[in-house]
Amino acid sequence: MPYRSLAYFSFLALLLCSNLTWASSTFRCNSRLVSLDASTAQVREKCGAPASSTVIGYKEIVDDYGFRQEVVVEEWIYGPNHGMYYYLRFEGNRLRGIDSRRGN
Repeated sequence: MPYRSLAYFSFLALLLCSNLTWASSTFRCNSRLVSLDASTAQVREKCGAPASSTVIGYKEIVDDYGFRQEVVVEEWIYGPNHGMYYYLRFEGNRLRGIDSRRGN
């Protein structure tokens, strides 16, 4: 019986820790909300120009019709906002990832 409860609590601890590493699917800038799959134009319209933007590289994707395309991968950084920096990753001018980290 003690092994079963230990396994249960280990599973719960792992589940709680994994929730902390999930990336966000929305980004709030000022009073507006930006969601994944937004275009670079929509993000710039709602949030303004980023503090920094960098072309990371290129990625090959397969579209809905089965065609392969090479798209630009960019990272935009907004902040600091209350000590937090927000990293927005675009692939082919579409928002694909949102991450945040506390600045120094």
